[in-house]
Amino acid sequence: METDKILIAIVDDHTLFRNGVAGLMSEFKELQVVFEAENGQQMQQMLPRHPLPQVILMDINMPIMDGYDATCWLKEKYPHVRVLALSMFEDDKAVIKMIKCGACGYVLKESKPRELLEAIKTIHTKGVYINEMVSGKLIRSVADKEDTPGFSKNELEFLKLSCSELTYKEIADKMNVSPRTVDNYREALFLKLNLKSRTGLVLYAIQNQFFKF
Repeated sequence: METDKILIAIVDDHTLFRNGVAGLMSEFKELQVVFEAENGQQMQQMLPRHPLPQVILMDINMPIMDGYDATCWLKEKYPHVRVLALSMFEDDKAVIKMIKCGACGYVLKESKPRELLEAIKTIHTKGVYINEMVSGKLIRSVADKEDTPGFSKNELEFLKLSCSELTYKEIADKMNVSPRTVDNYREALFLKLNLKSRTGLVLYAIQNQFFKF
């Protein structure tokens, strides 16, 4: 059982929200908030002045330097710092882009404090967290590099295209198959990987280095 606190930082341009999250997280004995920042640029300035956070809660839309650029920079400069994206909505495109930039998961801003605590603990110990949509099987496969289930050539092509910003209909057009066939590929992968969302598929593909993006 871990006795050391998990060091976290919060990067969000909404002061009331940021301060509120910091206050709530400070109430948990498992966590220690080392700093707050209002955008990626301020985060860059504060990192050398404070203990290095293990997990950074990162807003996506911010002025000056947004969550995408800040996460890419962190991945290059501080690859061991894990980013947990904060999202207002379940926006597949935004979350997928954040994952490609290096985020290890995301939570909705409307989540309860206890849910956020569990997300932070999970991302710290397992390396990945994406809400309830990602199963324990996916977490284990990313963390422990389990054997990859067998995929057909078309399922792999669908998986690759799912990591793009194409809609399912556009994926069907690109693969020269019907939307129903694409639905079948999707459901087959959901079943094999025990997943429930496209975001989960993308995380699986990226974390297991199926494709070079």
